[in-house]
Amino acid sequence: MTSRTFTVVRAVLLLAFATYFALPLLAMLDFSTRARGDAEGRTWDAWTNLVADDMLRESIIASVLLALLTVAGMVVLLVPTMIWVRLRLPHLNRLVEFLCLLPLAIPALVIVVGIANVYSWVTYLFGDSPLTLTFAYVVLVLPYAYRSLDASLGAIDLVTLSEATRSLGGTWFTVIVRVVLPNIVPGVMGAAFISIALVLGEFVFASLLNFVTMPVALAQIYKYDAATSVAGSFASIVVISLALLALSFVGRDRRKGQTS
Repeated sequence: MTSRTFTVVRAVLLLAFATYFALPLLAMLDFSTRARGDAEGRTWDAWTNLVADDMLRESIIASVLLALLTVAGMVVLLVPTMIWVRLRLPHLNRLVEFLCLLPLAIPALVIVVGIANVYSWVTYLFGDSPLTLTFAYVVLVLPYAYRSLDASLGAIDLVTLSEATRSLGGTWFTVIVRVVLPNIVPGVMGAAFISIALVLGEFVFASLLNFVTMPVALAQIYKYDAATSVAGSFASIVVISLALLALSFVGRDRRKGQTS
Protein backbone atom coordinates (compact mmCIF):
# COMPACT_ATOMS: atom_id res chain seq x y z
CA MET A 1 0.00 0.00 0.00
CA THR A 2 1.44 3.34 -1.06
CA SER A 3 1.59 6.30 1.26
CA ARG A 4 -1.06 8.14 -0.74
CA THR A 5 -3.45 5.19 -0.56
CA PHE A 6 -2.81 4.88 3.16
CA THR A 7 -3.59 8.59 3.61
CA VAL A 8 -6.86 8.25 1.70
CA VAL A 9 -7.91 5.16 3.65
CA ARG A 10 -7.06 6.85 6.95
CA ALA A 11 -9.05 9.96 5.98
CA VAL A 12 -12.07 7.85 4.99
CA LEU A 13 -11.94 5.88 8.25
CA LEU A 14 -11.57 9.03 10.34
CA LEU A 15 -14.52 10.58 8.53
CA ALA A 16 -16.60 7.46 9.11
CA PHE A 17 -15.79 7.37 12.82
CA ALA A 18 -16.41 11.12 13.15
CA THR A 19 -19.80 10.72 11.51
CA TYR A 20 -20.61 7.75 13.73
CA PHE A 21 -19.91 9.76 16.89
CA ALA A 22 -21.20 13.12 15.67
CA LEU A 23 -24.67 12.04 14.53
CA PRO A 24 -25.91 11.05 18.03
CA LEU A 25 -24.55 14.32 19.42
CA LEU A 26 -26.30 16.32 16.73
CA ALA A 27 -29.51 14.43 17.51
CA MET A 28 -29.12 15.29 21.20
CA LEU A 29 -28.53 18.95 20.38
CA ASP A 30 -31.56 18.96 18.07
CA PHE A 31 -33.79 17.36 20.70
CA SER A 32 -32.66 19.67 23.51
CA THR A 33 -33.29 22.84 21.46
CA ARG A 34 -36.56 21.78 19.82
CA ALA A 35 -39.61 23.81 20.84
CA ARG A 36 -42.19 21.85 22.80
CA GLY A 37 -45.90 21.48 22.15
CA ASP A 38 -47.37 23.27 19.18
CA ALA A 39 -44.61 25.88 19.06
CA GLU A 40 -42.16 25.92 16.18
CA GLY A 41 -38.50 26.86 15.91
CA ARG A 42 -35.77 26.55 18.48
CA THR A 43 -35.58 27.31 22.18
CA TRP A 44 -32.74 27.29 24.70
CA ASP A 45 -34.99 26.78 27.71
CA ALA A 46 -33.56 23.33 28.38
CA TRP A 47 -30.03 24.75 28.48
CA THR A 48 -31.14 27.61 30.71
CA ASN A 49 -32.54 25.05 33.14
CA LEU A 50 -29.05 23.67 33.66
CA VAL A 51 -28.26 26.72 35.80
CA ALA A 52 -31.81 27.74 36.74
CA ASP A 53 -32.79 24.45 38.36
CA ASP A 54 -31.42 24.49 41.92
CA MET A 55 -31.02 20.72 42.27
CA LEU A 56 -29.29 20.36 38.92
CA ARG A 57 -27.00 23.35 39.51
CA GLU A 58 -25.95 22.06 42.91
CA SER A 59 -25.40 18.56 41.53
CA ILE A 60 -23.20 19.88 38.73
CA ILE A 61 -21.10 21.84 41.24
CA ALA A 62 -20.86 18.76 43.46
CA SER A 63 -19.75 16.56 40.54
CA VAL A 64 -17.08 19.06 39.46
CA LEU A 65 -15.75 19.32 43.02
CA LEU A 66 -15.84 15.53 43.31
CA ALA A 67 -13.80 15.22 40.13
CA LEU A 68 -11.17 17.66 41.41
CA LEU A 69 -10.97 16.05 44.84
CA THR A 70 -10.74 12.58 43.29
CA VAL A 71 -7.86 13.67 41.06
CA ALA A 72 -6.06 15.24 44.01
CA GLY A 73 -6.58 12.14 46.16
CA MET A 74 -5.48 9.84 43.36
CA VAL A 75 -2.26 11.78 42.73
CA VAL A 76 -1.38 12.06 46.43
CA LEU A 77 -2.04 8.36 46.98
CA LEU A 78 -0.61 6.79 43.84
CA VAL A 79 2.39 8.87 42.75
CA PRO A 80 4.45 8.68 45.99
CA THR A 81 3.44 5.04 46.52
CA MET A 82 4.44 3.93 43.02
CA ILE A 83 7.73 5.82 43.17
CA TRP A 84 8.60 4.45 46.60
CA VAL A 85 7.75 0.88 45.61
CA ARG A 86 9.83 1.10 42.42
CA LEU A 87 12.83 2.48 44.30
CA ARG A 88 12.75 0.77 47.69
CA LEU A 89 10.37 -2.20 47.48
CA PRO A 90 10.48 -3.51 43.90
CA HIS A 91 9.39 -6.98 45.05
CA LEU A 92 6.00 -5.47 46.00
CA ASN A 93 5.41 -3.98 42.57
CA ARG A 94 3.21 -6.89 41.46
CA LEU A 95 1.19 -6.73 44.66
CA VAL A 96 0.55 -3.00 44.26
CA GLU A 97 -0.44 -3.56 40.64
CA PHE A 98 -2.85 -6.32 41.67
CA LEU A 99 -4.46 -4.16 44.35
CA CYS A 100 -4.84 -1.19 41.99
CA LEU A 101 -6.36 -3.30 39.21
CA LEU A 102 -8.68 -5.23 41.54
CA PRO A 103 -11.60 -2.72 41.30
CA LEU A 104 -11.63 -3.37 37.55
CA ALA A 105 -12.50 -7.04 38.14
CA ILE A 106 -15.22 -6.41 40.71
CA PRO A 107 -18.56 -5.01 39.46
CA ALA A 108 -19.42 -1.57 40.77
CA LEU A 109 -22.66 -2.92 42.24
CA VAL A 110 -20.74 -5.44 44.34
CA ILE A 111 -18.34 -2.76 45.57
CA VAL A 112 -21.23 -0.52 46.60
CA VAL A 113 -22.93 -3.34 48.51
CA GLY A 114 -19.64 -4.08 50.25
CA ILE A 115 -18.94 -0.51 51.35
CA ALA A 116 -22.53 0.51 52.17
CA ASN A 117 -22.08 -0.18 55.91
CA VAL A 118 -18.71 1.57 55.90
CA TYR A 119 -20.28 4.64 54.33
CA SER A 120 -22.79 4.89 57.15
CA TRP A 121 -19.79 5.71 59.37
CA VAL A 122 -18.29 8.00 56.75
CA THR A 123 -21.49 10.06 56.59
CA TYR A 124 -21.66 10.05 60.39
CA LEU A 125 -18.12 11.43 60.70
CA PHE A 126 -17.99 13.75 57.67
CA GLY A 127 -21.65 14.58 57.06
CA ASP A 128 -23.97 13.63 54.21
CA SER A 129 -22.33 15.81 51.56
CA PRO A 130 -21.85 14.18 48.13
CA LEU A 131 -18.17 15.13 48.45
CA THR A 132 -17.70 12.15 50.77
CA LEU A 133 -17.94 10.03 47.63
CA THR A 134 -14.32 11.06 47.01
CA PHE A 135 -13.14 8.07 49.08
CA ALA A 136 -15.07 5.62 46.90
CA TYR A 137 -14.21 7.35 43.64
CA VAL A 138 -10.46 7.26 44.37
CA VAL A 139 -10.78 3.47 44.56
CA LEU A 140 -12.89 3.41 41.39
CA VAL A 141 -10.30 5.26 39.28
CA LEU A 142 -7.27 3.34 40.57
CA PRO A 143 -7.03 0.81 37.69
CA TYR A 144 -7.05 3.47 34.98
CA ALA A 145 -4.82 5.92 36.82
CA TYR A 146 -2.31 3.20 37.66
CA ARG A 147 -1.83 2.19 34.03
CA SER A 148 -1.27 5.78 32.93
CA LEU A 149 1.24 6.51 35.70
CA ASP A 150 2.98 3.17 35.29
CA ALA A 151 3.61 3.86 31.61
CA SER A 152 5.14 7.27 32.38
CA LEU A 153 7.32 5.96 35.20
CA GLY A 154 8.53 3.14 32.98
CA ALA A 155 9.65 5.64 30.35
CA ILE A 156 12.17 7.40 32.63
CA ASP A 157 15.28 6.23 34.46
CA LEU A 158 13.77 6.60 37.89
CA VAL A 159 16.68 5.05 39.81
CA THR A 160 19.32 7.31 38.22
CA LEU A 161 17.23 10.45 38.76
CA SER A 162 16.58 9.65 42.41
CA GLU A 163 20.18 8.68 43.17
CA ALA A 164 21.51 11.83 41.49
CA THR A 165 19.13 14.00 43.48
CA ARG A 166 19.90 12.26 46.76
CA SER A 167 23.68 12.52 46.14
CA LEU A 168 23.27 16.27 45.74
CA GLY A 169 21.54 16.54 49.10
CA GLY A 170 17.95 16.45 47.95
CA THR A 171 15.24 15.02 50.19
CA TRP A 172 12.71 12.42 49.13
CA PHE A 173 10.18 15.23 48.84
CA THR A 174 12.51 16.92 46.34
CA VAL A 175 12.92 13.65 44.44
CA ILE A 176 9.18 13.14 44.08
CA VAL A 177 7.93 16.71 43.60
CA ARG A 178 10.77 18.53 41.83
CA VAL A 179 12.49 15.76 39.88
CA VAL A 180 10.17 12.84 39.11
CA LEU A 181 6.81 14.59 38.90
CA PRO A 182 7.82 17.04 36.13
CA ASN A 183 9.01 14.07 34.06
CA ILE A 184 5.71 12.18 34.31
CA VAL A 185 3.36 15.07 33.57
CA PRO A 186 1.75 13.30 30.55
CA GLY A 187 0.96 10.28 32.72
CA VAL A 188 -0.45 12.42 35.52
CA MET A 189 -2.54 14.42 33.06
CA GLY A 190 -3.80 11.23 31.46
CA ALA A 191 -4.77 9.77 34.82
CA ALA A 192 -6.41 13.06 35.80
CA PHE A 193 -8.55 13.38 32.68
CA ILE A 194 -9.60 9.74 32.76
CA SER A 195 -10.56 10.16 36.42
CA ILE A 196 -12.58 13.28 35.64
CA ALA A 197 -14.41 11.49 32.84
CA LEU A 198 -15.25 8.55 35.13
CA VAL A 199 -16.42 10.72 38.02
CA LEU A 200 -18.62 12.97 35.86
CA GLY A 201 -20.36 9.93 34.38
CA GLU A 202 -20.53 7.66 37.44
CA PHE A 203 -24.10 6.72 38.44
CA VAL A 204 -24.12 3.44 40.39
CA PHE A 205 -22.12 4.54 43.45
CA ALA A 206 -23.95 7.84 43.89
CA SER A 207 -27.41 6.40 43.27
CA LEU A 208 -27.16 3.39 45.58
CA LEU A 209 -25.46 5.41 48.32
CA ASN A 210 -28.24 8.05 48.06
CA PHE A 211 -26.13 11.01 46.92
CA VAL A 212 -27.33 13.46 44.29
CA THR A 213 -24.59 14.01 41.73
CA MET A 214 -24.98 15.22 38.17
CA PRO A 215 -25.77 11.79 36.60
CA VAL A 216 -28.30 11.05 39.36
CA ALA A 217 -29.94 14.48 38.96
CA LEU A 218 -30.13 14.07 35.17
CA ALA A 219 -31.77 10.66 35.59
CA GLN A 220 -34.36 12.15 37.95
CA ILE A 221 -35.05 15.15 35.73
CA TYR A 222 -35.46 12.90 32.67
CA LYS A 223 -38.71 11.59 34.16
CA TYR A 224 -40.44 14.96 33.72
CA ASP A 225 -38.12 17.10 31.54
CA ALA A 226 -36.28 14.99 28.99
CA ALA A 227 -34.95 18.00 27.07
CA THR A 228 -33.05 19.37 30.08
CA SER A 229 -31.66 15.92 30.88
CA VAL A 230 -30.44 15.47 27.30
CA ALA A 231 -28.92 18.97 27.32
CA GLY A 232 -26.99 18.15 30.49
CA SER A 233 -25.79 14.84 29.04
CA PHE A 234 -24.71 16.58 25.83
CA ALA A 235 -22.78 19.23 27.77
CA SER A 236 -21.08 16.54 29.87
CA ILE A 237 -20.00 14.57 26.78
CA VAL A 238 -18.63 17.71 25.10
CA VAL A 239 -16.68 18.79 28.19
CA ILE A 240 -15.15 15.33 28.64
CA SER A 241 -14.29 15.11 24.92
CA LEU A 242 -12.60 18.52 25.01
CA ALA A 243 -10.64 17.46 28.10
CA LEU A 244 -9.40 14.32 26.37
CA LEU A 245 -8.55 16.35 23.27
CA ALA A 246 -6.59 18.78 25.42
CA LEU A 247 -4.73 15.79 26.88
CA SER A 248 -3.55 14.74 23.43
CA PHE A 249 -2.15 18.22 22.77
CA VAL A 250 -0.48 18.34 26.19
CA GLY A 251 1.24 15.03 25.53
CA ARG A 252 2.28 16.14 22.03
CA ASP A 253 3.71 19.44 23.27
CA ARG A 254 5.57 17.61 26.04
CA ARG A 255 7.15 15.18 23.57
CA LYS A 256 8.17 18.03 21.28
CA GLY A 257 9.79 19.83 24.22
CA GLN A 258 11.77 16.74 25.15
CA THR A 259 13.02 16.11 21.61
CA SER A 260 13.91 19.75 20.82
